[in-house]
Amino acid sequence: MKIVFLGTSCSNPTVERNLSATAIQFEGKWFLFDCPEGTQRQMMQSGVSYMKVQAIFFSHFHADHFLGFPGLVATMSMHGRDAPLYVFGPKGTEEQIRKSLNLAMMRKDFEIIAKEARRGKIYEEEKCIVEAFPLKHEVPCIGFVFKEKDKAGEFQRKKALDLKIPEGPLWSKLQKGLAVKVDGKVFKPEEVMDFSKGRLGKKVSIVMDTLPSESYFDEIMNSDILVHESAFLENQKERARETKHSTAFEAGQVAEKTRAKQLVLTHLSPRNKDNEQIENEARQAFANVIVAKDLMEMEI
Repeated sequence: MKIVFLGTSCSNPTVERNLSATAIQFEGKWFLFDCPEGTQRQMMQSGVSYMKVQAIFFSHFHADHFLGFPGLVATMSMHGRDAPLYVFGPKGTEEQIRKSLNLAMMRKDFEIIAKEARRGKIYEEEKCIVEAFPLKHEVPCIGFVFKEKDKAGEFQRKKALDLKIPEGPLWSKLQKGLAVKVDGKVFKPEEVMDFSKGRLGKKVSIVMDTLPSESYFDEIMNSDILVHESAFLENQKERARETKHSTAFEAGQVAEKTRAKQLVLTHLSPRNKDNEQIENEARQAFANVIVAKDLMEMEI
């Protein structure tokens, strides 16, 4: 799994920072979280393939999170994309997607499947899931968890063959923890699985525009990487409250309370240019923290 920070600014881009967007690569596919203006150019610079984007997850529809979407779709279409694109977001997602494409007067040659994300699992593949949870912002806004599925253990192929369990669907069932029957005899998973080689899947939580709140703590608990907005500093806390954003110190508190392994600060106000100051403020609450930079990559 790899994370690429395509942009890290909030409100407006700067010379150093494009608007906030994050991409996750998993099993050769890309998953995009928010798509403000300039995102597709950032993707080209970082090697994130827009043709391999499986789904786009919008935290909300403020301009600095959304306006790059029509242009990205146009580029996908011009380059011959024919695979469907899944789009998830808060209440009103289907209408927002329709309006944006109509405004762009754009013809597309592939299907866009837009869905409203409610709390809980919203997307699933064989080895990963994406979950959503509500945040506290000026407009409907949601956070996301990208989770690699846990590996129960290692399938012992030789043992299965020795037990004369035919290769195929029965092996798949055993790997999923289900017992199977062959010629009247029942075989249990523990007969062919080495559970000592199991492991927990990696977990990345992405929390954009929000007042810090325990309302989403359960969902992001024990994240390997917690990506959390930190638009302001503590001396700007009044402004953070007015606009319903978090400070760097508050993001550190969230990471500490939810037992994150690492905190990455993003969605930074253009007025806050000193990364060391931002990082040090969060470190007062949580030790393992870094400030994201545009095009920064993290392997998990």
